[in-house]
Amino acid sequence: MANLENLTPELYLVKAFTEQPNGGNTAGVVLFADKLSHERRQKIAAMLGLSETAFVSASNVGDVKIEFYTPIKQIPHCGHATVAAFSLLWKKGLLLNGSAVKESIEGPRQISFEGGKVYQAQLPPQYTPIETAAINPQLIAAALGLPEGFAFPSVPVIASTGVPFLLVPIPDEGTLHHLQPDQELVRSVSDKAGLVGFYTFTTATSLADANTRMFAPSYGIPEESATGMAAGPLACYLHDYLQIQKPNFLIHQGYHMRHPSPSQIEVMLQLDGEGHITGLRAGGHGLVIRQMELGDF
Repeated sequence: MANLENLTPELYLVKAFTEQPNGGNTAGVVLFADKLSHERRQKIAAMLGLSETAFVSASNVGDVKIEFYTPIKQIPHCGHATVAAFSLLWKKGLLLNGSAVKESIEGPRQISFEGGKVYQAQLPPQYTPIETAAINPQLIAAALGLPEGFAFPSVPVIASTGVPFLLVPIPDEGTLHHLQPDQELVRSVSDKAGLVGFYTFTTATSLADANTRMFAPSYGIPEESATGMAAGPLACYLHDYLQIQKPNFLIHQGYHMRHPSPSQIEVMLQLDGEGHITGLRAGGHGLVIRQMELGDF
């Protein structure tokens, strides 16, 4: 993508992790964003009110540079907005190869386009026990509205393949559906431990390897319908902690929201000869919804 900086910015709404207009996670995508200031970008993201908005500009180290904003702050990476942005770029013919390099504020990330789906490479997992982060399991239970003395089916852990999430196992879909998080308590725990948020999940589901819910009030996101940067660490947890010994995982999210927006996130682990995770890719379908007038923002 040459001479991006000389083109007029364009704003699109794009759904990620779905082929259906009533599912997935909608991201704002602003193409040709080179001349937009940080303040203007933050204002656009806030006025859109979506969990993330991606701003695409020219890059000297990759095919494009993409920066991500929630309604209240800039963040280093976003899985669903990456899928949305690259789905749009390929649909518009702005990228012609089956792979690309995304420049982010924390370095380059490899992107691939296969079978109409976009996948982003993530880093090998890093795990931090909750004890190390001084998080009591009962504090986690209280933050999610679970009863005192609640027993998690496996140990919650902080996991990161680029940004950290608290992975919280839930015994069944009924309990997952009826979670009533205390957003202020989730925010407090997340802020103190430097987390993006709580990624709750159950493996007691028949249609995927896990069904999930994501709460990130610290980033202005009470609940998100698809989180690619959390699905990656979860697939690693399923492999490493729950000993589900396979390379490919399907993660469902958004099914149990107050207003459901079903999302399907695919994660493919890269394993060495001893079964250790050396890398991974997470992604899925993108669906362009419409173009909007940027002048109103």
